[in-house]
Amino acid sequence: MSGTGEFLNALRFMTIVPVPSSDAATAAEWLSHCVKYFPAVGICVGLVSAAVLLLAGAIWGPVIAALLAVATSIVVTGALHEDGLADTADGFGGGRSVEKRLAIMKDSRIGAYGALALAFGVALRVTALAEMPLWSGAAALIAAHAAARITPAFVINALPYAGDTAAMKVSFTDAPVSANDIRFALIVVVGALVPLAFVSILSVISGLLLGAVLSTAIALWARRLIDGYTGDVLGAIEQMFEIGFLLGVAAIIR
Repeated sequence: MSGTGEFLNALRFMTIVPVPSSDAATAAEWLSHCVKYFPAVGICVGLVSAAVLLLAGAIWGPVIAALLAVATSIVVTGALHEDGLADTADGFGGGRSVEKRLAIMKDSRIGAYGALALAFGVALRVTALAEMPLWSGAAALIAAHAAARITPAFVINALPYAGDTAAMKVSFTDAPVSANDIRFALIVVVGALVPLAFVSILSVISGLLLGAVLSTAIALWARRLIDGYTGDVLGAIEQMFEIGFLLGVAAIIR
């Protein structure tokens, strides 16, 4: 399949942007083939969110601008990752066995753990952005959305799939992401980090470190509680990296 087709598959999967249907999206290994474009989709989401931040910041104060920017990213992605965070929090917090945790994560209803996770996740992102100068916040958004979306590649390669592939709404097989695809995704992430690096290279390092710590903690927690990962876990890991990255950047350049 062409690179354009794989990018469109990634865009279709991760956003609400209308994209022409593709027969390749029904192939068993379609997801592992388009993971390398997840950071590129993240850049697109980050650019839209950053534009809203700058526009709103010219009209209102930093808190309203940050809130609208975060809300924009949620709308553009259809709350895909937030849904994963909420389901993971409910499953891990409310289940007492692997089977029960997985069953809770499949339930579309949100519980107390999920609601709290969403509230704190949005609040931390908004307040971290509000702590930064506008243009620094815009650069941080682009970097955060790109870097957070490379995390699924590492998790897919490190952990087995713990869910039921037959029950999924999309075709999926637990296939590893190739080394070449990971290298491509890393190059895209590095490019997304460059604008923020011009503001403060130390903030980039701080953001990457804190994001990596939080996302790794969720991955290790998933391995212990459900013996692997699910789509919801990948969403939760993306969210934790994004939160950690923005907090790490804000700690340096606030």
